[in-house]
Amino acid sequence: GGALGVDPVAEGSVQEWATMYERNALAALRVSQAFLPGLRERGGDLAFLTSTAAHDTYPGGGGYVAAKHAERIIANTLRLELVGEPVRVIEIAPGMVATEEFSLNRLHGDAEAAAKVYAGVAEPLSADDVAACIVWTLELPAHVNIDSMVVRPRAQASNTLVAREQ
Repeated sequence: GGALGVDPVAEGSVQEWATMYERNALAALRVSQAFLPGLRERGGDLAFLTSTAAHDTYPGGGGYVAAKHAERIIANTLRLELVGEPVRVIEIAPGMVATEEFSLNRLHGDAEAAAKVYAGVAEPLSADDVAACIVWTLELPAHVNIDSMVVRPRAQASNTLVAREQ
């Protein structure tokens, strides 16, 4: 995901926003363009790993949310542009996934703050949970397309409402 910072929009770093847009929207564009000729010819799948940030917003997430919304719109637009062709366009949008890097990178290496992101959450998603969702969508018969799958841990109802044990 490459989220950087949690600054409000009014104080957001233009460089961090540009980096997030590059890592998410422009990387998705470049990869899609590179693979589309072969996919159109032989058939296949384009799977986009976005985020629940692509579906809603939250305070301090403006740059990441904007980048993930852009990535999601690339997938949605491609699905329309490729209708009738042998290419499935799939979006997987995970919520809270506890990995070693995500929050640590977002919070500029502040390990204490990164640990608080997942503190008290019974079972955040793991990278393996997300991978299983991706595999499931790809193993379906070729005529079945999962346009968009939002996947969250049971403890997360939205981007801003998370159950935490005391």
